Amino acid sequence: MSDERPNEREELAVYIISVAAELAGVHPQTLRIYERKGLLRPKRTSGNTRRYSERDIRHLQMIQDLTQEQGVNLAGVKLIIEMQAELDALRKKTAELERELRASRRFQRRSRDRPEVGEIVPLRSLFLPPWQGGVQR
Repeated sequence: MSDERPNEREELAVYIISVAAELAGVHPQTLRIYERKGLLRPKRTSGNTRRYSERDIRHLQMIQDLTQEQGVNLAGVKLIIEMQAELDALRKKTAELERELRASRRFQRRSRDRPEVGEIVPLRSLFLPPWQGGVQR
């Protein structure tokens, strides 16, 4: 069994362009076009050979679905990809802010229930004010 997490495995760029094209159901030249248009960024080896990951293959399949099945042009695909990336970032930030809010609320509840050392804490007076009937003991 591998020590790698699933996210790391899907990011490993192991497929050469011909294999990636076949897995995605496109011609290798299409991958080059997508790269030039900024729709795809394969990793590069030290010899400058393109290498594609599982994530890249899924990305290619999504592009194919948008263009072939949905009729979206490449400019529209690029916009959709950018909007999805922004949405993912916003979801991540929202989750982070929600965690901070929960932590802050827990802290406030603890602070309310247990005063800090040296904090001034109001005590119930042993004496009632004159308008409430004088002194109480």
